Amino acid sequence: MEKSSLVILGCHSSIPTNKYHHTTAQILKMKGFYFLIDCGEGTQIQLRKAKIKFNKIIYIFISHLHGDHFFGLIGLLSTFHLLGREKSLTIFAPKGLKEIIEIHFKWSYTKLKYFIYYVELYSNKIEKIMDNKKIEIFSIPLKHRIYTNGFLFKEKLSERKLNINEINKIPSISIADFKNLKLGKDFEKNGKTIPNSKLTFDPPKILSYAFCSDTTYYIPIIDHIKYVDLLYHESTFLKKEENRAIKTGHSTTIHAANIAKKAKVKKLLLGHYSNRFPNIKEFEQEAKEVFYNTEASESIKKYFL
Repeated sequence: MEKSSLVILGCHSSIPTNKYHHTTAQILKMKGFYFLIDCGEGTQIQLRKAKIKFNKIIYIFISHLHGDHFFGLIGLLSTFHLLGREKSLTIFAPKGLKEIIEIHFKWSYTKLKYFIYYVELYSNKIEKIMDNKKIEIFSIPLKHRIYTNGFLFKEKLSERKLNINEINKIPSISIADFKNLKLGKDFEKNGKTIPNSKLTFDPPKILSYAFCSDTTYYIPIIDHIKYVDLLYHESTFLKKEENRAIKTGHSTTIHAANIAKKAKVKKLLLGHYSNRFPNIKEFEQEAKEVFYNTEASESIKKYFL
């Protein structure tokens, strides 16, 4: 299975201004799942550019109800319908999005061929919103002008891998023994014990990803995102525009870098750039003054966790 990765579809704020400046949307590939996080205008075009198959997407996460984070959603849902989609879809979003979508389809006389499950978010505390054998996902309340969540995605530990060369040396080993070995148990037979470590390999390291956009500089999120492998944190403004950032409920490069440093994350990805700053490398250079392992995210680029 491919290592977990993030594909940035759009990383600019407010409005799409040219063929390079697209509003927030990204695809997280983790443990075989394709998670769409936010869905700014033009997301379905960006998905095609990134060669991501629409039918792979069964979970969508919307951080908040400002247009640059969900205006592409109705178009994408309509395209799913026109392409004959039958597989159900689950959307995690603040209360209100369901009403917006259903009103649109009601007055366009559209009856979708597939079913949408809505998980409405409204808690002001961190909350586990999805949990299965492979992954767990949390909503993280942020501090913006309207109710907004970030999201934390965490892999679960896989089973141990069998060391076939060593196992083949053991006569009459059973399928049940294989299962126990994968679960970390030692092999025992006729009073003899072989340590699990000799018959198996460690599973792959578990990985984690945190998405934090949009938010002002907000210290409470640090405890929730500590040690994540990759943090995407908005940096709408350069440090010279700190007053504007505070006024609009956004962050600067230095704010994002300080969060990354305090949370001891492995890597920081910047994004949600204001269109008043055409050179995104300025964001990267500023943030590196505080947290060196920083990169300015770019559209249609893949980042491995």
